[in-house]
Amino acid sequence: MDTATVSLVVLAVAVALFVWNRLPVEIVAIAVALALVATGVLTLPEALAGFGDPVVVFIAALFVVSEGIDATGLTTWAGQKLVDLAGDRPRLLFVLVLLLCGMVTALISLNGAVAALLPMVVVLALRLGQSPSRWTMPLAFAGSAGSLLALTGTPINVIVSDAGEAAGVGSFGFFEFAIVGVPLLAGTIAICVFLGPKVLPQRTSQVASVNLSDHAATLVEHYAFKNDLYRLRIRERSPLIGIPFGSLVQRDDLGVVIVAGQRATEAVDPDEPLMQDDVLVARGTPEDVNALVVDQLLAIGYQRPVDGPESELFDAEFGVAEVVVPPRSRLVGQTVFPGMVRADDRVILAIRRLGHDRGSRPTTLQVGDALLVEGTWAALDRTTTDPDVLVVDSPDLVRRQVAPLGRQARIAAVILGLMVLAMASGVVAPVTAALVAACAMVLGRVVSVEQAYRSISWTTVILIGGMISLSVAMQSSGAADQLADVLLSIVGDGGPYALMIGLFVLTAILGQFVSNTATALIVVPIAVSAAAELGLSARPFLMLMSVAAAASFLTPVATPANMMVMGPGGYRFGDYWRLGLPVMAWFLIVAVVVIPFVWPW
Repeated sequence: MDTATVSLVVLAVAVALFVWNRLPVEIVAIAVALALVATGVLTLPEALAGFGDPVVVFIAALFVVSEGIDATGLTTWAGQKLVDLAGDRPRLLFVLVLLLCGMVTALISLNGAVAALLPMVVVLALRLGQSPSRWTMPLAFAGSAGSLLALTGTPINVIVSDAGEAAGVGSFGFFEFAIVGVPLLAGTIAICVFLGPKVLPQRTSQVASVNLSDHAATLVEHYAFKNDLYRLRIRERSPLIGIPFGSLVQRDDLGVVIVAGQRATEAVDPDEPLMQDDVLVARGTPEDVNALVVDQLLAIGYQRPVDGPESELFDAEFGVAEVVVPPRSRLVGQTVFPGMVRADDRVILAIRRLGHDRGSRPTTLQVGDALLVEGTWAALDRTTTDPDVLVVDSPDLVRRQVAPLGRQARIAAVILGLMVLAMASGVVAPVTAALVAACAMVLGRVVSVEQAYRSISWTTVILIGGMISLSVAMQSSGAADQLADVLLSIVGDGGPYALMIGLFVLTAILGQFVSNTATALIVVPIAVSAAAELGLSARPFLMLMSVAAAASFLTPVATPANMMVMGPGGYRFGDYWRLGLPVMAWFLIVAVVVIPFVWPW
């Protein structure tokens, strides 16, 4: 077989494996690259070049920037502002939420926007007495339309822009996609508002979304907080040094009650003599505590006030987490008390056993005991990987819903704004702007290095890197030209409009079962070859690829966002086409009407 035929066979097998969906898409993408090397279509450096392509680097950097925006709570904050703006007008709120999703998608990707807004949308629907199924699918569809508002909206836009540069027709500007994106988003919202309630099912959510807006009041209600606990450190030359801790507890001339003592991260035994830098946890009035500090040469530690349901348990830097002691935990048998500092400066605020608060007295932990711990958000995040405790509510989820915006949020917003400005003005290459922004997110401590690595969707990176090799092979071997000939023979003498419709249908059909990113990499070279055979500019057909690839609305497997809303919306596989078909028809109308007018043949 010649190289073109081999490339087409590899393409057919890859599509079949994607549709079969039994192998990870990363494995399929890598297998495609290796198969092209094994059959001699590409050399090894050519097959692996896709993994170092600027497109791949650009997309990976955007994931880090997206994490910075989402992790600082900017997305949730924007959603809450919309709730305040809309008040008790459900339809206006619905429109504003869909508009927000579209705009956020343009900056942080479809998956990031839907993941960030989905919990809020489910809670809003329930508060308004409506089924979440009427809200969540429109959220995903509006996000898909919003991906056409800017270059950063989806990896497909980057792929298409890069293909334009390679084809000699020039790349697309940062906001150039918005020419079709704005009418797509407006029409999608209108269809969801007027047609959605008639065609979408009204079902109970299969996945309960956690509403943490009243989390502080809930914790205060369940735990007996006291505002008179102080941590007092024994300083050099204090008269308390050398006194057995047990005898200090029994003294009634101090004016305060000594609750517990701590040395490093362990409780001080009653028979142990006190030492310099030991910490006494004391209860008393501020006046009595201050007098004790002066008389006994102590240093008063920082104690955050907690005195009622309105207390600020959460701020931009600090928060609290509720944890439970599981079986076989190393904490079982250890003595702890409120005010005790654990590792990473996490402070135990309260302890409960069998639904009852243990008060301020030292407690020997048992399986099932619940502890409320305070610390920095970074320290609380590490609690989720601690094998000795089970976290009740994810600190990351709590922070995103209830913590006010802090300095990192402002830094993230500035970084995002500068990145968009640099891309829109063309001062630097998009990949350069994205890389600088990603590094700035880490250097500005908006995200940690670990967060940055976790934020990157390695599935997307490997998928694109592997499938770029197939795209290159189809072009270099002539396989794309052969498929273009077949497509042209099908559309006949219909001209460029018939070719547009044919390419749209081909892309849209593949995109319902195969990753729309992989679909774009497969169809883009076909579109370029077909345009060349008709003597037309490839530019309008490349823009068509972005629109058609985004029109993945008929199945839940078409995009990760469609799958995300399936559980919370209580959808079945066959529910998507009811609303998806009209939205896809709108995408086709906009593509056929607007694209040739703005980007002539």
